[in-house]
Amino acid sequence: MSAKVYIIHENDEWTKPLKHELETLNVPYEDWFLSEGSIDLSDVPPEGIYYNRMSASSHTRGHRYAPEYTAAVLSWLESHGRRVLNDSRALALEVSKVAQYNALRQHGIVTPKTIAAVGKDHLSKAADSFSEPFITKHNRAGKGLGVQLFQQPESLKSYVASEAFDESIDGITLLQQYIQSPDSSITRCEFVGGKFLYAVRVDTSDGFELCPADACQVGDSFCPTTEQPRPKFEIIEDFDHPVLANYEAFLKANGIAFAGIECIQNERGELFTYDVNTNTNYNADAEQKGGISGMKAIAETLERELSELHSFI
Repeated sequence: MSAKVYIIHENDEWTKPLKHELETLNVPYEDWFLSEGSIDLSDVPPEGIYYNRMSASSHTRGHRYAPEYTAAVLSWLESHGRRVLNDSRALALEVSKVAQYNALRQHGIVTPKTIAAVGKDHLSKAADSFSEPFITKHNRAGKGLGVQLFQQPESLKSYVASEAFDESIDGITLLQQYIQSPDSSITRCEFVGGKFLYAVRVDTSDGFELCPADACQVGDSFCPTTEQPRPKFEIIEDFDHPVLANYEAFLKANGIAFAGIECIQNERGELFTYDVNTNTNYNADAEQKGGISGMKAIAETLERELSELHSFI
């Protein structure tokens, strides 16, 4: 059996664009939908290039244990020396923002002040550590899960005590310093093959649902100071910042080939990094206007990886 690309995931909608690009390049691939299943650990996995696209938000689509199952599959693949892009180290970061922040700081990357809490009493007590506005978010998140803004500790305590409290799937809720952007935007830096591809400006004036995939879109947001609609996602021409070198070093050290890293600047120009998404998606409208395709770049990278593998087997 000839080697091929294996796509590990739990969301068909997010994977369709990649399959299209692989088919355009005539790259052989196989779909591994790992919402559930079983593996015989005595079996030997097929030769190939394995691309892990498992998402931290899988539980919102009814796939509660997909990340845990994927971790088992990746361990099996890696024990046989298979080439995994976004390997088990990447998966561990995908499902834990606490792990992300600790790893980012090891590479000199500044993250917002963050407290991780388990239990309502501890969460309420942690709120007293913030004298300025702060947000909550889920440790295992994606799609802006659990993100809410609080102006003072008492508001958080009332929320935690109410029936509206939305607990993280892993029980860990984060309280995080709120970074105010002067223009209500964040920057998402996309990396393919561990190298910077482009940056996109994301308008956050409508809230914190920042998934760039077309399936997540609800239409353009409008800037109240102009008559023209302001696109939610817009590629930044010639983006450059010293933090990009730190990002690339961080990705290399953690087995991450493909990722979107989100950051925000305050009014003083200080940059804070707050999210790493190893199941990166792209916005078609922004890419069309910018003349670039992230999924095409990923498919070309997988094609090269497969070609190199063929030269060794």
